[in-house]
Amino acid sequence: MANRPILYVAITNHGFGHATRTASVAATIQQLCPEILLIMVTTAPRWLLESYITGDFIHRPRAFDLGVIQADSLTMDKAATLEKLQQIRTQQRSLVAGEVNFIRQNRVGLILADIPPLAAVIGKTSGVPCWMMSNFGWDFIYQAWDDEFGEIADWIGDCYSQCDRLFRLPFHEPMSSFKDITDVGLPGGSPRYSVDNLRSNWGITTPIAQTVLLTFGGLGLQQIPYNNLRYFPDWQFITFDRIAPDLPNLVKITDHKYRPVDFMPICGRIVSKPGFSTFAEAVKLGVPIVSMTRDDFAESTFLIEGITNYSQHQIVTSTEFFQGNWDFLNQSPQLPQQSQSIAIDGNEAIADAVIKYFQAY
Repeated sequence: MANRPILYVAITNHGFGHATRTASVAATIQQLCPEILLIMVTTAPRWLLESYITGDFIHRPRAFDLGVIQADSLTMDKAATLEKLQQIRTQQRSLVAGEVNFIRQNRVGLILADIPPLAAVIGKTSGVPCWMMSNFGWDFIYQAWDDEFGEIADWIGDCYSQCDRLFRLPFHEPMSSFKDITDVGLPGGSPRYSVDNLRSNWGITTPIAQTVLLTFGGLGLQQIPYNNLRYFPDWQFITFDRIAPDLPNLVKITDHKYRPVDFMPICGRIVSKPGFSTFAEAVKLGVPIVSMTRDDFAESTFLIEGITNYSQHQIVTSTEFFQGNWDFLNQSPQLPQQSQSIAIDGNEAIADAVIKYFQAY
């Protein structure tokens, strides 16, 4: 292991979106330079990483942050989040020391992080450069909350200031805590299966315009109003929600080798909560997005603005989604407000920089 270039990839402990977009970048690095050994440092399940990374990697289940404690993809527990953040801050020295030892023992050459604040401190302490990738920092999220989060946000901003380089993804906040910023295009996975393969394997015969992917991230939603599907008997809906009801026009995908991005090419629309990874993959593939609004998460403003500018879109309120009859599906999506397309080279741009670093290392 010591003779190979070793990349330590630290992923924020929040949902699945950070894990999938970072794994898509890691997979590109591996494809372009197979000799680089990936150490994926995340509490995300191995099957999720394997659905993006086809080659070998080391999975190191560690958490250096938590993002937001949530019951589902929309319901946040701020009090529990604050308590856990304060606990992590108290444990900072031991968390950092443990990883510094691991990094030195394994001769890690570079850290790539999305976007746990302590990764930058681990890099600085170990003497290994820490590069980060994201469209937002956690300091930005917490600053928008109650005053009691102010001290935590300042601490996180100080951590980020120790980062050596940030690859700033589209749909971003200013990310002013970072000193060295490189803007890149959208990252994300690409479909692995042919349209014919998907249609035959899953019995999907509806035209694209009447095929809808329902996806709400790894945490899902507790009360998706599936009863509304009865208003669309000639349509086909696709979900990765394992506890969804059995309905004649709902296909439940339970095989881990399939990902939402694999089904996007056969869908006329994606219905989602604001989520960067889902939006990025849909924009890359040109699939219209129906998104709920989300007023309590600061990133959402930038995500909604992003798809409004660069994707066919429909923006619906939580009331329309949870209490309405989904009549929005009978309306045509709006065209993107920007005439030019957005860069979609995030995977390649970051991978190229990492590989060039190791070549000069």
